[in-house]
Amino acid sequence: MSTPDQNIGMDRRHFLKVTSTAAAGLSVGFFVPQSAQAADTPQLNVWVEIEPNDTIVIRYARAEMGQGSMTSAPMIIAEELEADWKKVRVEYATAHENLRTKRAYGDMASVGSRTIRNSQEYLRKAGATGREMLVAAAAQQWGVPASECKAALSKVTHMPSKRSLSYGKLAAAAAKLEAPKDVKLKDPKDWTLIGKPIPRVDIPDIVTGRTRYGIDAQVPGMLHAAIAACPVFNGTVKTMDASKVENRRGIVKVLNLGTFVAVVADNWWRAKEALREVAVDWDVGEHGTLSSAAIMAHFKAGMAQTELAVARNDGQTAEALGKAAKVVEAEYFTPYLAHATMEPMVCTAWLQGDKLDIWCSTQNPEATLAVGAATAGVPQANVKVHPMQLGGGLGRKSPQDFTRQAVTIAKAMPGKAIKMLWSREEEIQHGLYRPASLMRFKAGLNANDKVDALHIRVSAPSILATLLKLPLPKGVDGQAVACFNDHPYDIPNTLVDYAQRNTNVPVGFWRTVGHSQNPYGRECFIDELAQTAGQDPVAYRLAMLPNNEKANRDRAILLAVTQAAGWDKKPPTGMSRGVAVTDGYGSWTACVCEVSVNAKNEVKIHRVVIGIDPGYAVNPDNIVAQFQGSVVHGLTAIFWGENTIKEGRVEQSNFHDYRMMRLNEMPKVEVVIAPTGGFWGGVGEPAQAPLAPALVNAISAALGKRIRSLPLKNHGLSLARA
Repeated sequence: MSTPDQNIGMDRRHFLKVTSTAAAGLSVGFFVPQSAQAADTPQLNVWVEIEPNDTIVIRYARAEMGQGSMTSAPMIIAEELEADWKKVRVEYATAHENLRTKRAYGDMASVGSRTIRNSQEYLRKAGATGREMLVAAAAQQWGVPASECKAALSKVTHMPSKRSLSYGKLAAAAAKLEAPKDVKLKDPKDWTLIGKPIPRVDIPDIVTGRTRYGIDAQVPGMLHAAIAACPVFNGTVKTMDASKVENRRGIVKVLNLGTFVAVVADNWWRAKEALREVAVDWDVGEHGTLSSAAIMAHFKAGMAQTELAVARNDGQTAEALGKAAKVVEAEYFTPYLAHATMEPMVCTAWLQGDKLDIWCSTQNPEATLAVGAATAGVPQANVKVHPMQLGGGLGRKSPQDFTRQAVTIAKAMPGKAIKMLWSREEEIQHGLYRPASLMRFKAGLNANDKVDALHIRVSAPSILATLLKLPLPKGVDGQAVACFNDHPYDIPNTLVDYAQRNTNVPVGFWRTVGHSQNPYGRECFIDELAQTAGQDPVAYRLAMLPNNEKANRDRAILLAVTQAAGWDKKPPTGMSRGVAVTDGYGSWTACVCEVSVNAKNEVKIHRVVIGIDPGYAVNPDNIVAQFQGSVVHGLTAIFWGENTIKEGRVEQSNFHDYRMMRLNEMPKVEVVIAPTGGFWGGVGEPAQAPLAPALVNAISAALGKRIRSLPLKNHGLSLARA
């Protein structure tokens, strides 16, 4: 999921002295946000604690939802700390502790592939600071210069005498020292942990069932709530009749909460079943007749506007198109998509007087705390958000509509802990959907088949304007035009404009966001241009990439992936290939798909070769897992993902009509990791970006015709079993 980056400053002035813990160990802390400098008294943020028994506790200040950064982020600290990874224990930091310390942990949201790239600097400094203090403590104890001492594998050694002390034995003394004002970070060539395939720290508890997700929260005496919102978005309750269920066994209360109805019971199943028999008359307002056809007409009307918001305007595009030897035009469409996370929306809230406790599957615990406090009407300092792992997030669990609902119910049931869980139907029909988007491309080629002009027009809703209520710079939503306004190709005349076409269908950040759909249009259209020119798609792209730093990274990852796929060799008879290259979230990606299509229009994916240049690859094993998962998620959307609207309602309701990919349909996935160093890119979001265009380019080559809309099921195509 992606939201606008927050301005997080970091320099050595924010490092504070260390203090002794109750266990006489070492704690390393520092401020992250600049606003923390204004605190009346220094607020310590403890990232690293070293216990006398040599156990190293590293705190993780984001959410873990399967992306693996609960391992990767602590690896960065451990690298600079020179910690023995076998002695590391990772623990969650909490939003209420972050609040208490004036946001010493900084931004805690796990969104937009920002966990590593936005925090790596201060995490590295945390580890390096701890290392230097441990070395200083050892040097003092031995009465030798610190320059003669070296830290490695959780101990400090005096190199001339070979004496050594473990971190646990040095921790108490180190805790009494002043933190160094400046620390030297390791050269990447000296890394011993970063870049190594390290098993995820949460895997053992996951496979043995010890991990507790939000849905597993248990509080003594808690009650359960099932909820139903208006089938038409933004509708409200007109009247409610709960007489059929109010005296039923286990039913505690039925609540009319204005925008939704809740049944509270002693278990969730009873609440859910009773909810079916609560008669609700909904006020659907003006949107009860909305349909997918009407939305498409709305988008097409946007395409016809004479003045649109301009995202990019290089050269004289209209004039160049008028002089072109050939003009190629195409229109692409991608639909609304629900998140359909494995674990639906769930939140447990317990309001006791002016104290609120929340157990929640959230990608943004700070937002959970703030929304919980505002909804309950209590001070933020009185709210505790207990960290839980997420059964998937995909961007859906960053907005806090479900937290607001749970706390609203808890407020109506004071003193009782309430676990609110959405049904699968509620989750699919009341989500925050990836925006549908209509994209129009028009390119002008000269007599040598070089692209001289490109006009891309996008007609789509705005996430920033509707969900975040943010003003759009020059009227442009950056996600709606992502990978269009910053395309890497050498096209002297480029115009990208945007028609904002909002509806009452709520839109939000779906994994990879604009890069989940726009590369499909862009890279498929590039293939159309290559076909018009009669050139190989890879050679055509390489010729279009200029000689600059950004494009050179596109070139390098494209070459790495196509070489791994054997693009220079003719594919076997009956097999076709497709290719795409993209960049986003600070990383560069490419993909090659090999497919065949039989007489029944069944697509067999023989191989997916997909690669990334993230600058530095912290944990290669985790990157491979992220890419494999992205292929599963991406193929599901490409073949079946679509939410349609009829009479103002989402027609799909569960996995029988919102299909998921199955195990026996999974193709072979080969992941190419080609880090070039010098920068820190994201992994979770960009992994999905090149998949759809590469796959559809391969299928189009196999069929001999272009596919310009998703999902593929609408073209009579299905996925063959692997």
